[in-house]
Amino acid sequence: MASLRASPPPFSLAFFFSLLLPSFLGSAAYSVSELIPEDLYRSIFLHKDDAACPAKGFYPYEAFVSATRFFPNFANTGNLPTRKRELAAFLAQISHETTGGWATAPDGPYAWGLCFKEENNPSSNYCDTSNTKWPCYPGKSYKGRGPIQLSWNYNYGPAGVALGFDGLREPELVANRSELAFKTALWFWMTPRGEKPSCHDVMVGLFRPSEADREANRTAGFGLVTNIINGGLECGIPNDARVNDRVGYFKRYAGLFNVDVGPNLDCAYQKSY
Repeated sequence: MASLRASPPPFSLAFFFSLLLPSFLGSAAYSVSELIPEDLYRSIFLHKDDAACPAKGFYPYEAFVSATRFFPNFANTGNLPTRKRELAAFLAQISHETTGGWATAPDGPYAWGLCFKEENNPSSNYCDTSNTKWPCYPGKSYKGRGPIQLSWNYNYGPAGVALGFDGLREPELVANRSELAFKTALWFWMTPRGEKPSCHDVMVGLFRPSEADREANRTAGFGLVTNIINGGLECGIPNDARVNDRVGYFKRYAGLFNVDVGPNLDCAYQKSY
């Protein structure tokens, strides 16, 4: 009696799709650690563990790599230059946010990223009382913490929900747990909010400008990422020193990754969101 089971094809479907899957997912076979091995990470953040840096010991390579696994599309979308450029852009932004450098610093001003883990002398507790969806908890400060200096209750709340901690009641955890600190920075990078696209989408070519974006001259590039992060204070100002610092880090890191920086580096003529 003949079997009802069909003869197996020369190559199994599982094998066939295993060959095609990386193409469909962009670069699923790669990991951030392949783009930035530990020795390169250490050379990028030359002084992060100096005694002069308040965050000494807080930003180890292992915590960074572990946090990236929670966001598998980070630095893992598109071709190799695109992945490198996104990684360089992210590292540049967190370097500026946590810099301890100055114009005549040893090894230059762009060798001092990840020097701080929380904002010193904040001007307020960053509580937006009008935001009733993410109400502030009594006595808590939502000042800048972590690599991207996560700020405000309306960011701590959803970050906590996404990452599994109580961001409103325990915001200080971001400055006490290294991997969580990196996760909050990556959450901010990967997550669109309101009219703002995600930094990730901008850097990998997925940003599609709205009519309002076009009217505001918000064009894709590193400058738009700066607009997303701190545009209200830094954009629309030609030759702003803070923007220039971000760009300086980006150029250094892009050089280390041997990738071009792309267009629209600053946001001097962009309106903020």
